[in-house]
Amino acid sequence: MDYFNIGKIVNTHGIRGEVKIIPLTDEPKRFELLEYVYIDNNRTIEKYTINSIRYFKNMIIIKFDELKDMTSAEKLKQSIIKIPRELALPLEDDEYYVQDLIGIDVSTDAGRDLGTIKDIIFTGSNDVYVIETDDKKEILIPAIKQCIKQVDMKNKTMIVLLLEGLIDE
Repeated sequence: MDYFNIGKIVNTHGIRGEVKIIPLTDEPKRFELLEYVYIDNNRTIEKYTINSIRYFKNMIIIKFDELKDMTSAEKLKQSIIKIPRELALPLEDDEYYVQDLIGIDVSTDAGRDLGTIKDIIFTGSNDVYVIETDDKKEILIPAIKQCIKQVDMKNKTMIVLLLEGLIDE
């Protein structure tokens, strides 16, 4: 099954099995549209039923039916919350799912090949694309309008403008 990562469990909350989640989605309120999610805790991916949702600062606090106490919630710390692709929010024109960027070819607006996107770092303010060059070095490109000039999902390419200091020449 093809999953999208929409959150990361960072801690427990209280003693009744609630968990604190950092959203990995542009739409944190999208959790309210879900009846269940899948949790990947590095061993297995299991389905969890959402009982309640509330918000605290930049976090989401969720109570799952399957978690009865703090001890059971503790075991899910650092786990990733996933949903199947078919539950993802529909895209607008010129939008794309972040995970679909993994593996696309990146070049500069001057035509220089940089490499392929191998990872995405979620910083809170903006995402950062990790581009692996042919010689296995990494270039970090902030996902901001000044840098990302064109994304062509059909041809799996991205054109970027390298701002001063982004790569060592």
